[in-house]
Amino acid sequence: MAVVIRRVRPSDAEQIRQVYKAAAEQGTLARMPDEVDAAYVVGFMAAAEDGLEVVAEVDGVVVGDLHASRLPPRQFSHGLGELTIAVHPDHQGKGIGRKLFEEFFRVVREEMPDIHRVELFAWAENQGALRLYESLGFKFEGRLPRRVRTDSGEWRDDVVYGWLRS
Repeated sequence: MAVVIRRVRPSDAEQIRQVYKAAAEQGTLARMPDEVDAAYVVGFMAAAEDGLEVVAEVDGVVVGDLHASRLPPRQFSHGLGELTIAVHPDHQGKGIGRKLFEEFFRVVREEMPDIHRVELFAWAENQGALRLYESLGFKFEGRLPRRVRTDSGEWRDDVVYGWLRS
């Protein structure tokens, strides 16, 4: 299985929607499957135009996406936020998430010298994801109790992680 990591193209939108829909159905996104529509994908793709978005392809099919947008207002423009990563459930556990982050940070380091901070939120109980983020240089910055409420009424804490350019 050859994985190609590359910058996003507008023509990727529908395949990206399918990735996010599958991840939402699996319950690994802070978004319900019915919220993953074309408008959602077009919206984050547009926001990432001033930030960064990379995708993972296997055999010409998009199987993963990572995007982040520049934070407004100008005082925060040195940072990327709203970071979201999704890998299709059929391709999870194969290192694709790590490869997406590696390309993301390569671009940040080499092409975006004005970016000094990247931040993300994650569910506190998602230990696999937290270990990945920490291995990539993200640092725990805080916990937000009961930030997420699922459709079933379950409460989840979010944690905040940040990466700083050294």
